[in-house]
Amino acid sequence: MDLEALKRLAAEKAVEAVEPGMVLGLGTGSTVYYALLKLGQNVRSGLDIIGIPTSIQTADIAQREGIKLSDLATYPELDLTIDGADEIDPDLNLIKGLGGALVREKITVEASNRLIIIADQTKVVPHLGSKSPLPVEVVQFGWEVTRNRLGQRCSRVVQRQNREAAYITDNGNYILDCYFERIDNPAQAEVEINNLPGVVENGLFINRAEQAIIATQNGIHIQC
Repeated sequence: MDLEALKRLAAEKAVEAVEPGMVLGLGTGSTVYYALLKLGQNVRSGLDIIGIPTSIQTADIAQREGIKLSDLATYPELDLTIDGADEIDPDLNLIKGLGGALVREKITVEASNRLIIIADQTKVVPHLGSKSPLPVEVVQFGWEVTRNRLGQRCSRVVQRQNREAAYITDNGNYILDCYFERIDNPAQAEVEINNLPGVVENGLFINRAEQAIIATQNGIHIQC
């Protein structure tokens, strides 16, 4: 199977955990897209759920699929969040945020009783930082100072671009992609990076996932 088929396989497996009446956190990204399609199909067949989207993009897709949406002000406690990841290490720690929604994703996960990660086999790594940069969302004011401080902690920092302009998140901030050779202590790195002035949040998700549903060429692998 190609990667798109693997993404769909993982996403549809995760949707099996969704029960009627759930308030569901809806992640962002290319794998979550297939979960939204399956949820929409189930909703049209009678499934009653409420979705809390983590991005404008996800909200648009969910609305097209007929999924009822609300927000965290109305539902501050969620039953389950389904989301993707850019890297998954053996301890089920994650790098997320290449889709640009890491702040809203982390807030939504914090409100959730459970987090199920969906991914294809290419997202599994021996240690975080193996393939993906670490996205860090920063405020626009003085972002160059924040970039320089981040540059003391990694090998390279790149301001994310959208065509010829700076990428702007749904929160009105910039994203700085930080490249590491490896992140040996991700729990410590998450705290240290978030303590830098100007940093809103970073894409390290430590000890937050209950399980990862990983689609491989040999079928589904469940990592707990």
